[in-house]
Amino acid sequence: MFLIDIVALLMVVIGLVFFVAGTLGLLRFTDDLTRLHALTKADNLGLGFVLLGMTLLFFNLLVMLKLLLIWVLVIISAATVSHVIGQRAYKQLLHRSESQDDHR
Repeated sequence: MFLIDIVALLMVVIGLVFFVAGTLGLLRFTDDLTRLHALTKADNLGLGFVLLGMTLLFFNLLVMLKLLLIWVLVIISAATVSHVIGQRAYKQLLHRSESQDDHR
């Protein structure tokens, strides 16, 4: 095994650790907004490390550009979906607090 293979394997393993941490955050946290925060941050970093490791393994310009495009599209879509889910969770939280105020 060459040094570049070891570094690539290390990057992929670090990425997988971030994926596992994001999944544990999704399962352990109690409210929607903290779950969303843990999941999006860890998954974006995890994907970045996995793709960096793959880039080191397949040292080809076309493959690198494809992997970069995948990462950019995932970041944009994750940000958009997280914003929509966060907005909905925040509105539900406000609605619950208003309904509790009405019952007092």
